[in-house]
Amino acid sequence: MTLQLVGNSAEDDVRSLYDWLLLDRTIRREARVQMASSSVPLPGQQGAVLDLVSLVLGSGISAGSLGVSIASWRATRPQKPTITVERSDGNKVTITGTTRDEAQRLIEQLLGEQQ
Repeated sequence: MTLQLVGNSAEDDVRSLYDWLLLDRTIRREARVQMASSSVPLPGQQGAVLDLVSLVLGSGISAGSLGVSIASWRATRPQKPTITVERSDGNKVTITGTTRDEAQRLIEQLLGEQQ
């Protein structure tokens, strides 16, 4: 699964979300979390802009706990970043301008666990 952030502060937001997810014991224990880029660096550039958090989820993590963590992180940001959550099968949801509860519900629906 990937979490892609867009906007002028995408790289800062990716670093913040990455750190946030690693602070969550369940996610740290049950998922492999990495920062990545959705684009290939151009020749002569040092590297592409980091705009993705990649998650490989273990069986011990629920959609609810991941949804709470992502929605809680968004709530801490001064400007709620747009985030696209995409499953490995290509299904995705883009969260922008929604409340914490709505963001959590959308993530849980995408991952197949509705409340």
